[in-house]
Amino acid sequence: QVQLVESGGGLVQAGGSLRLSCVASGRTFSSYYMGWFRKAQGKEREFVAAFGWSSGRTYSADSVKGRFTISRDNAKNTLYLQMNSLKSEDTAVYYCASQTRSGSYDLARDYVYWGQGTQVTVSS
Repeated sequence: QVQLVESGGGLVQAGGSLRLSCVASGRTFSSYYMGWFRKAQGKEREFVAAFGWSSGRTYSADSVKGRFTISRDNAKNTLYLQMNSLKSEDTAVYYCASQTRSGSYDLARDYVYWGQGTQVTVSS
């Protein structure tokens, strides 16, 4: 079992920055990928960014490339999402997720554990 707890969401003006954190506990970091997804009101959940735990490779959606950065701190069992140059269309609930076996980094169905989500609201 893995427990994931996100934090760091809030209200920010367009162009601003936020850093989301996801603290993992339990059987941690035995994942293939850990990732961030988001769900805006009235829209489907979408992939944002992922971290390959063994490879150290990172992946991000085209919509956030160059603005968002995913990283990890093994010592703190924490996954981060640094979000810069925020836009109103980034407004959503952001979820941290982890896999327990090899899957696609950008498919929500391949992730087993999910956090409760943290709201990010960007005002224009």
